[in-house]
Amino acid sequence: MFPVVATGAPVGGESPDAQISAAEAWAFPQFPPPDPHAPKSDPARIIHVAGSTRSYTQAQLDVEHFVPDWFPQDHLAAPPIVTVDRHPGWPWPCAECHMVNGAGVPATASITGLPKAYILEQVAAFRHGQRGASASRTTRDMANEARSINDEDLETAASYFSRLEFVPHTSVIESASVPKTHWEDFVQRPDQGGARESIGERIVEVAVSFDDYRHNSDRTRYIAYVPPGSIARGAAIAASGSGAAPACESCHGAKLQGTELIPPLAGRSPTYIVRELLLFRAGQRSNPAAAPMRLEASQLTVDDMIAVAAYAGSRTP
Repeated sequence: MFPVVATGAPVGGESPDAQISAAEAWAFPQFPPPDPHAPKSDPARIIHVAGSTRSYTQAQLDVEHFVPDWFPQDHLAAPPIVTVDRHPGWPWPCAECHMVNGAGVPATASITGLPKAYILEQVAAFRHGQRGASASRTTRDMANEARSINDEDLETAASYFSRLEFVPHTSVIESASVPKTHWEDFVQRPDQGGARESIGERIVEVAVSFDDYRHNSDRTRYIAYVPPGSIARGAAIAASGSGAAPACESCHGAKLQGTELIPPLAGRSPTYIVRELLLFRAGQRSNPAAAPMRLEASQLTVDDMIAVAAYAGSRTP
């Protein structure tokens, strides 16, 4: 468990650089140090998550790199590289960050159903320093993973995740006010007491059940609160572009369903989408295939990014 870190709502009238900095504060996961005063968990405690007939002890879940498979019926038989920690150090099991079904969490990518060629292309970018050089710990971890995994395991994992059917786990809700939150276990968690605040210029994405989230349930659902009017504005940008930025659908396809080499966006985490747009804008995704997105992101304001992400997240895959 981690101590609270207040997110705070951004203040209006900021410069573009200040808007980017404010967006980074909610789009990039925060990693406070462990709380030395947190109560000790009972290793013998039996843990369940909603909808699963399986159980694990707290001691099992606390083992480093252990991956629980709460819903084996939801996915194909997973290969060892996805679920098993076979070596000290890297590579970690893919499911440690991306879940056994590839659903991911707001701090990591949902890789379920992505084109195999796209997965391989992105791992190559991480390997060659064209992704993963940012301050975000999640991207640095993926760079370490990419440099450590062998080609055979990579091919196996990419084939597995690309064959899975993507099921959205995030509901996008427009709201002028949102729960006050703090960072805990890599996700924004509503404060106790139910206090609310203005959403400002941001997305606030929270787990519906924090217990299911922290116990690594790959059916965990999320609510992404977005500013009022975001979805309609995002639909217009997706269809027609914004200023010099071309229409999102010109590359990602009608309804943002993706193509063989371009990833689908429909139904994916809005927070993750904004985070990647910020990385494109900052030049942190520098592989040749990312050039069109770097140009796109350079033409989008933070408001545009939020709108596009809200619209994409609200679409049915």
